[in-house]
Amino acid sequence: MQNKITVPASIIVIFLSSLIALAGSQESISISNIPLFGLVVILIFIIQWFVFIPSFINRTEHFFDLTGSLTFISTVLFTLMVIPEIYLRDVVIALLVIIWAVRLGSFLFLRVRKDGGDGRFDIMKTKFWWFLMTWNIQGMWVFLSLAAGLAAMTSNQKLEADIFLLIGLVIWIIGFAIEVIADNQKSKFRSNSENKDKFISTGIWSWSRHPNYFGEILLWIGITVIALPVLQGWQFITLISPIFIIFLLTQVSGVRLLELRGKKKWGDNEEYQRYVQSTSVLIPLPPKN
Repeated sequence: MQNKITVPASIIVIFLSSLIALAGSQESISISNIPLFGLVVILIFIIQWFVFIPSFINRTEHFFDLTGSLTFISTVLFTLMVIPEIYLRDVVIALLVIIWAVRLGSFLFLRVRKDGGDGRFDIMKTKFWWFLMTWNIQGMWVFLSLAAGLAAMTSNQKLEADIFLLIGLVIWIIGFAIEVIADNQKSKFRSNSENKDKFISTGIWSWSRHPNYFGEILLWIGITVIALPVLQGWQFITLISPIFIIFLLTQVSGVRLLELRGKKKWGDNEEYQRYVQSTSVLIPLPPKN
């Protein structure tokens, strides 16, 4: 039964990624007559499959999140190394991606090591096709998140620094700051044994029930704004980047799952009910009285 779902899911992931990669490769710089954009997409999935093999053999998920972050870092560095001319926009996009990936990757990796594992993978990592599907989905996540920035870096149209770069940088900084502050506040809250099995409703979490995800969405919007001026033709399909992030974090995982988990765990708690009623789901806003 699992194979009937996981195998087609992997095929769909690869097929959709291939279509978007083909569109994004239009107007891309070519390396040995191969569009660089498409070449990087292939590299993204090869990295996932390369790490998947020993991970499945050893039945471990410890390197899953770390691999995702390293994929972001290695692909933007590879792109910088092979593009004929490097412009400030290329450097800024690569630097922002690297800063974000290093911070998030180390945060998630250390959390898994501290917890001893990730419960989501307990059964999954023993099933070949199911576990492979998660690595394929991670490959698509890396690709679609990076798509607009990657299209800009590999575009054969280059522009000097402009207002889009400045505005996008400011948006990214605000989003990154919100995500870091939210994660740090939650980690500190959880480290206090007195808060075991309690929900956080202080700090920035008093303004949003999921401020870390809002910050994540905002920073990728910032990168997309930076990339926008150099996109051409079919490359505009890579504007799916922030749309994908918003959909993923609000409807697939992230907000949706945590809201369901919170309702199941604290649904009968009057304090939690007041928190839900008075606090914005995603966008940080002053609490309602």
